[in-house]
Amino acid sequence: MNTWFECKIKYEKTAGEGNIIKVNEAYLVDALSFTEAEARIIEEMKPFISGEFTVANIKRARIGEMFFVENGDKWYRSKVNYVTLDEEKGIEKRTAVNMMIQASDFSEALLNLKEGMKGTLADYEIASITETLIMDVYKYEDTSKTVE
Repeated sequence: MNTWFECKIKYEKTAGEGNIIKVNEAYLVDALSFTEAEARIIEEMKPFISGEFTVANIKRARIGEMFFVENGDKWYRSKVNYVTLDEEKGIEKRTAVNMMIQASDFSEALLNLKEGMKGTLADYEIASITETLIMDVYKYEDTSKTVE
């Protein structure tokens, strides 16, 4: 099970006309703790940012499922309700789960979500899909394993 942290990075970059602008960007990092998330985002950002940058904020992101697609350049957050029947009371119960979908546009995000949910046996309904400001996602990769 992954634990995702949303990390916000502040830094200055040069705009198209040569103006220096302050930028605040959000990234998702798979980590075990806030401390590890901070260390990982600093390491991931070093090659891309020249000059100083600060980790402005880190918060735990409640994400139940991630759908990665290689050609997607945007991240969409979806709220999916799993629908179950409470036989004792005879009513439907909805359990909300947040999911992240990588896609190029909204319609592709919907298709990728439906494709990812294809094997699900539970009944579900898509409550919402919204585009996020997430720039990139860094999954945990175990580099301690050696290839023989």
